[in-house]
Amino acid sequence: MSVFIDITGLPRERITFGPSPLAELGAALHTLSEPAHHARLHGWITTTSAALKPELADRLHEAAFLWRSTRADILLPATPRETLAEELDDLDLMDDEKYVGAALEISCSSPYGEGLPSPLVDAGVRQRVLELAAARGPRQAAFVRQMLADPPGVRAWIRRLLEDCDEAFFADTWRRVRVQLAADARHKTEILRRKGLAEAVAAVSPAVTLEEAEPRTRIVVDKLTDGRTAATGRGLTFLPTAFGWPHLLALAAPGWQPVVQYPVSTQELTDATPVDTVRQRLEAVAHPMRMRLCRSLARGSYSTGELADTYGITAPEVSRHLGVLRKAGLLTTQRRGRYVLHQLDVAVVARLGSDFLEGVLR
Repeated sequence: MSVFIDITGLPRERITFGPSPLAELGAALHTLSEPAHHARLHGWITTTSAALKPELADRLHEAAFLWRSTRADILLPATPRETLAEELDDLDLMDDEKYVGAALEISCSSPYGEGLPSPLVDAGVRQRVLELAAARGPRQAAFVRQMLADPPGVRAWIRRLLEDCDEAFFADTWRRVRVQLAADARHKTEILRRKGLAEAVAAVSPAVTLEEAEPRTRIVVDKLTDGRTAATGRGLTFLPTAFGWPHLLALAAPGWQPVVQYPVSTQELTDATPVDTVRQRLEAVAHPMRMRLCRSLARGSYSTGELADTYGITAPEVSRHLGVLRKAGLLTTQRRGRYVLHQLDVAVVARLGSDFLEGVLR
């Protein structure tokens, strides 16, 4: 499961890196609406939320479906500008059908990437939009009905909301982060120029790779979702974000220029684990006996014979379970004389989830 971006024949100059104030505002609004995703930003979230006027907080809650579960495509511009006003002006040029379809596609319309018609022109899609919005509560249902009935009015309301966010907190935030984001974009651009595309996308994230297999060249974004799009004839834009981690967004909707929004690199963020490895590790620890073995292995080093004796199973059975854990990268081993001792790699297991780790250590 990945997002594939076909770049066959795309000139290198059509692959760009640059900060976007609108995309960063979208990331900041997502952070405010889902603080549990962003523990590292707890201080900013607490300070900003406390300073929000109730009226603005209420309006943000009303429109949160645009950025809460993920980001609406209208908030990921393919052509970054210097100012939020310029990017909002560009957004105003989009026709109503495309704008409304994109605003509603992720959270209350078709499965992302199918490219169904806009709910403004297709009765079936419109009915589905209304049904899914109703399932999310009366407030969102009312907002979606208004968007379908009066697209220009709601678009103006959303623009005012984003401008009010800029005045209330984002302008100051953008002044503080834009230098870092611009520097990161320049660095990635220089890598692209000097070392090539493979090195540049590797610098974006370990979860982004270049796949070159004749006759096709594509960028692969390792995510628990499926998506396919082509940058040929349009271009590909990479947007750095200071608010994004742990999210890596890929705009792959039909008819749109592909955009990837990636968190700026820090020492903490450089070793992203592939989703297949995460799946393998979860399957490894899900077995009842391996979970019991992990209880001992989290506390110290044990030989196969010791574990067999402790849990009343044969040494070959223990070896098979240890083999699964080892293959998943969850064990460390060391030899002492003629004994091989095994121990759980607590640092790796902790990244799977604190509930499991606390359970085996309880």
